[in-house]
Amino acid sequence: MEGPVSDVAVCNLAFTGRLEELRALLLRDRTQATRADQAGWTPLHIAASAGRDEIVKALIAKGAHVNAVNQNGCTPLHYAASKNKQEIAIMLLENGADPDATDHFESTPLHRAAAKGNLKMVQILVQHNATVDIRDSEGNTPLHLACDEERVEEAKLLVSHGASIHIENKEELTPLKVAKGGLGAILKKMVEG
Repeated sequence: MEGPVSDVAVCNLAFTGRLEELRALLLRDRTQATRADQAGWTPLHIAASAGRDEIVKALIAKGAHVNAVNQNGCTPLHYAASKNKQEIAIMLLENGADPDATDHFESTPLHRAAAKGNLKMVQILVQHNATVDIRDSEGNTPLHLACDEERVEEAKLLVSHGASIHIENKEELTPLKVAKGGLGAILKKMVEG
């Protein structure tokens, strides 16, 4: 990456993982934990996205807002879920991150994890009471996305936690209709026994 990631020093420290410098800065000025750069990214967004566990912990301890949104409407949890940063997702959730936070496309962390095939992340989010049948701006549930991407284990996990195979998206397609291969039959059998 060319040059600094951000025009805000604390965001750069979060990105590069410079824990001691970040801690020193936060000791001098606690408000740095909640600073946002020109794109609305806070140090916590950046640390979550970059997979900087210790920095996430330090920022939360100093009062970083776990549900802060950037200009895309994303919270730090969206990035942790997308990039399969499991420890960070757990830290965020245990400190009050909303598992059902929606970005500008009404996509949630669970949508991201299901589409990417991050099985453990799907488990973590479901265990923290993410709504399995939440819909994005296209009317897709996380199960639609898992089925469309042939994420077999993720789809099975969602169905085992009560995700509906009957919800239609805006194209009037159910998860079973977007399922590829034999996935639709597997899910149908799970539901109908």
